[in-house]
Amino acid sequence: MKELLLLLIGAALVNNFVLVRFLGICPFLGMTRQLDTAVGMGLAASFVLILSAMVAWLVQYYILEFFGLEFMQIVVFILMIAVLVQLLEMFLKKTMPDLYRAMGIYLALITTNCAIMGIALLVVTNEYSFLETVIFSIGTGLGFTLAMVIMAGIREELEFADIPVSLRGTSLTLLIAGIMSMAFMGFAGLVPM
Repeated sequence: MKELLLLLIGAALVNNFVLVRFLGICPFLGMTRQLDTAVGMGLAASFVLILSAMVAWLVQYYILEFFGLEFMQIVVFILMIAVLVQLLEMFLKKTMPDLYRAMGIYLALITTNCAIMGIALLVVTNEYSFLETVIFSIGTGLGFTLAMVIMAGIREELEFADIPVSLRGTSLTLLIAGIMSMAFMGFAGLVPM
């Protein structure tokens, strides 16, 4: 039980996909202007992260390895992620149209989000059990959403601040991301990985 808790904390904080591994940067920079869209995107991406990790584990061990098709891994994972994102898109369009419109192109871009493919490959490469895969993917989703929410909160606060012209926009966003990344690097000694 302790190992699973360490895996969860490690995935969320120590090895944060956005701020430590630098995966999923596109929505992190593009969808963090407002807190509500950042939360929505974080939750949507987390849902796809968790689901794709579990499905990737099942596909790898019960289909690809069973039939000796390990060489098809990346192609199969890409198709699997595309299907999961399409299902999510249809669900959001029906149940939460405001969030669907707010996400715009970024919802479809979850398909090409390197964090999604990264977790699918990591759970297989690290040879996690199915339970470890679920815990790791939940931790990764929590870490992704946490990074999105913190960045959106900071950007909303700075919206009305007196910022020099040379730092406005992308410059300030990247500066904030760098400082956040250094802060998350401080968690490195927290959990032995």
